[in-house]
Amino acid sequence: MSFFDRVLFKLFRFTPTFSQAGEDKILQHLFFSRKLNNITYLDIGTNHPTIGSNTYLFYRAGGSGVCVEPNPALCSMIRSKRPRDICINAGVSMGEEGMADFYSMNIHTLSTFSKEEAETLDRTTEYKIKEVLKTPLKNINNIIRDNFKSPIHLVSIDVEGWNQEIVESIDFSKNRPLCFCVETITFSLENKGVKLQGIFDKFRENDYSVYAETHLNTIFIDNRAV
Repeated sequence: MSFFDRVLFKLFRFTPTFSQAGEDKILQHLFFSRKLNNITYLDIGTNHPTIGSNTYLFYRAGGSGVCVEPNPALCSMIRSKRPRDICINAGVSMGEEGMADFYSMNIHTLSTFSKEEAETLDRTTEYKIKEVLKTPLKNINNIIRDNFKSPIHLVSIDVEGWNQEIVESIDFSKNRPLCFCVETITFSLENKGVKLQGIFDKFRENDYSVYAETHLNTIFIDNRAV
């Protein structure tokens, strides 16, 4: 490692983390080791523009990308806080594009397109359905095709109840981002969430491997880019 690289390494050690469990710092190290900058990203289920974000650290460093957020109020916040990013006010479909019910919960991090998950939360916890919004759905492969001219460095996926289905809908023959950061555990108030094995199977079938694990999220890397 050169003197300049050592200086940069020490500097980024002291940059803040915005992710839930330091995932952005792990990714920062991955990109640094590959001498990558101006990171491009697709953030599916962005939620708040900075808090709990896997991509805001890279935005601050000069990167840019596309944020997909179905909550219109949060989408407005993203556009205000991150003007270089494109923010699509929509959800992500697993097939045909169209409209779907978006269940906005009284805590926005649990909002979901899954009727079953929303109603279970509403019935069994203090987290209640605040409103149901008719929201457009965009196919993930079309989002990538329409917004990225070169391979993406990072795809972050955090969509309550639909993470596995979204991963399974990706056309890896056309789209091979360097890495993915995906929430791979089900939500549980009792800390009894289970890992979504189908996500791991899909990435393994498409020649990606686990780079890092934070319990909540798993970072996968393209073996063909190693």
